Amino acid sequence: MTLLVQDMYDGVKEMITAEKKLRAMQAPPKAGFIKAGPHLKKPEEINAPLEFPPGTKSLLCKYLTPEVYNKYKGKKDKAGVSFEQMILSGAQNVDSGIGVYAGSHDSYTTFSDLFDKIIEDYHGHKKDGKHVSNMDHTKLKCPPFPPDEAAMIVSTRIRVGRNLADFPLGPGVTKAQRDNIEKTVSDALKKLTGVHAGTYYSLATMSKKDQE
Repeated sequence: MTLLVQDMYDGVKEMITAEKKLRAMQAPPKAGFIKAGPHLKKPEEINAPLEFPPGTKSLLCKYLTPEVYNKYKGKKDKAGVSFEQMILSGAQNVDSGIGVYAGSHDSYTTFSDLFDKIIEDYHGHKKDGKHVSNMDHTKLKCPPFPPDEAAMIVSTRIRVGRNLADFPLGPGVTKAQRDNIEKTVSDALKKLTGVHAGTYYSLATMSKKDQE
């Protein structure tokens, strides 16, 4: 009985919280602000500091102060990606965890007052921190698994993402640039030899049989 009462109470609290958020989103924004939410469809609609609904926990909400917004509004990075484009996703989706996407490598410098704080908060990497790379595989301590343990392993994967310096990142890349990226990478893959040689299949031209 106690658990049922607790479940009912917790459910009512969640409904109250949701109702408060809904009312906050429907209320007029504070003077000089615009409401964040899914009604924002284009970057140019972000033309004033954002007012996020109560309970928003994104790092964009935490660090996009009116001062930061006013400093960067209307500006673009060296790749031509606007500040508003970078914050559009987090402005639309108020349940985001981070809510901002760099337009290019230059974005981290051009809009450092925002990105530095978010990176430190999320990664613990301070502005003056230095990344240390160690590609010496002889320093690994990975002896073979005994047969009984190896038999338990179905598959493993390490996924590494890389970007090409001459192109913008996702929020600002055009269709033509995406096509150029594919050509650049596929041309490089075709030059691989030995055990790394293979065949590149483009999603745009892949047959149904190859897809399967």
